[in-house]
Amino acid sequence: MFHSLSIAADFQESPARSIVLYRLKEPMTTNSHVAIAFAAALLGVCAISCHRAAPNVQSSKKQFDSLLAQEWDFEMATNPETASLYGDTRFNSKLSDYSPERFKNDRAQQRAFLRRFEAISPSGLAPQEALSRTLMIGRLRDQLAEGQLKNWEMPLDQMNGLHLFYAELPGMLTFKTAPDYEDYLARLHEIPRVLNQLETDMRLGIEDRLMQPRYLLEKVAVQVRQIAGETGSKSPFAVPVAKFPAAIAEADQSRLRSEVLHAIDTEVNPAYARLADFVTKDYAPRGRTEPGVWSLPDGNARYREAIRHMTTTNLSPEQIHEIGLKQVDHLETEMLALAKQQGFSNLAAFNASIKSNKRLYAKSGDQLLQLYKTYISQMRPEMPKLFGRQPKAPLEIVRMGAFRSKDAVPADYSPGSSSRPGRVNVNEYDPAHRLTLNVEAIAYHEGIPGHHQQISLAQELLGLPEFRKNADYTAFVEGWAFYAERLGKEAGFYKDPYSEYGRLENEMWRAVRLVSDTGVHYKHWTRQQMVDYFHAHTAMDEPNIQTEVDRYIAWPGQALAYKLGQMKILELRGRAKQALGPRFDLRAFHDAVLENGALPLDVLEAQIDGWIAREKKR
Repeated sequence: MFHSLSIAADFQESPARSIVLYRLKEPMTTNSHVAIAFAAALLGVCAISCHRAAPNVQSSKKQFDSLLAQEWDFEMATNPETASLYGDTRFNSKLSDYSPERFKNDRAQQRAFLRRFEAISPSGLAPQEALSRTLMIGRLRDQLAEGQLKNWEMPLDQMNGLHLFYAELPGMLTFKTAPDYEDYLARLHEIPRVLNQLETDMRLGIEDRLMQPRYLLEKVAVQVRQIAGETGSKSPFAVPVAKFPAAIAEADQSRLRSEVLHAIDTEVNPAYARLADFVTKDYAPRGRTEPGVWSLPDGNARYREAIRHMTTTNLSPEQIHEIGLKQVDHLETEMLALAKQQGFSNLAAFNASIKSNKRLYAKSGDQLLQLYKTYISQMRPEMPKLFGRQPKAPLEIVRMGAFRSKDAVPADYSPGSSSRPGRVNVNEYDPAHRLTLNVEAIAYHEGIPGHHQQISLAQELLGLPEFRKNADYTAFVEGWAFYAERLGKEAGFYKDPYSEYGRLENEMWRAVRLVSDTGVHYKHWTRQQMVDYFHAHTAMDEPNIQTEVDRYIAWPGQALAYKLGQMKILELRGRAKQALGPRFDLRAFHDAVLENGALPLDVLEAQIDGWIAREKKR
């Protein structure tokens, strides 16, 4: 899963996620009057130049590049945390604006940018520029469609939200100089303002009946209070002052440490405590009682929009549900064959054996961490056999923050930047109840050849605008990482039959998602029906099952992207192999899939069809 840094500054879902693609994605801003003035100045200059420009000038590369730069500057100014994570230091002392006025302003600016990009004729653009225009227009339309739903009024859940993101942000920023710490201190002073704005947004959500389920909001309250309770140097906000760069003078180190710890104890923690009180007493009790998004105003339309946004397809919930059922049946046949090789006559018996086999559970968090390191290390020398291009960015495997691990996935990935390595975050919570058989597949998914390979290569692309280097189309990003799990088998791994069964379990896990996500949000399943379906078709450990069903409830449609994205990549690979025959080169195919960064699935298909046609002529 693309986590904390699944950052994408696409003002789409909710403040909890925009920034974030902090594992996800959503909005972010400086204070609104600054952002509005900044945007107005940009658009004012534009309006004058566009009025004077002739059509042939509008379509010129220079004007198109200028418009791309203006749009990106607006995104970075209104999403300063995201800018910092991308290595853009211009707004390092700012936090985003989460006022209702900010979201209204976002929509106005998105409409204005959309008109201007639509006014540029693609006929005068080079192929890559024309593709960038198409992607930007689609992106802006997507943002506007999402904005209509007002998801920013329900900004917190147990997996996504500023309460988690801000606690992780210190560990993802770069600190080299005393001014870096001064900027960080300025951000700490801003946290009370942002959390107050979130409370205002949530009160509007109460009025509009836009609420997460009550039981999930109760989990949020626990998370917020846990963060508020970590004082002084134990706070996640104190990470930057645990160790200073040697270049910073001792006197400055002492002063900055004192000021940061003081801000944590007197400003940040009290603000978190106030938020915890609000969620506990006023907000969670009003949470919805039904788990499905269908129970929200315009719930069915919301779910269809979530599907379209997350999968970049026009598939209906019913179609996806049926695809899932067929995939479950197909995978059970494959898994049964392996179970029989291990001496079991049916899957139920094999799954029961796995669940009761203590040897297949982790002994400790350290063991889990080491397993991820081992599997990623063994994949490294195999990468040149699978790809012509390799990323320059380093990758590290670290422990997941304890304040979110109880409700988080087994592991996730945080993208790096020019000054920070990519990270696989390993969940060490309750290791004695975590099966190890699917760790190998998850390691390839989150690290290499999965998220780190794809995202780092995209960040390093030359000649493409920034929005494409940092694009986050969930079906592509997660579809690729899921596809990458199979590459481990092609590289000769999964040698232990239980690890191979773990890989198949991961396949089943993603097929079950198609059934259970559409089940709860479209067919009105209960939470228990989701849990029961997992038990009936997988050997997954209980913590993972519980976390998964809550994830789908909180985040409609996101879990559908994995299997649908993987299926499209496999379809395109089969098409290329059939068309090219003995000339098919797997390395070249992978490079072709990744050479444009993340793409909507229909655009990816067109690009690969073009690559196949060119390869045929060689």
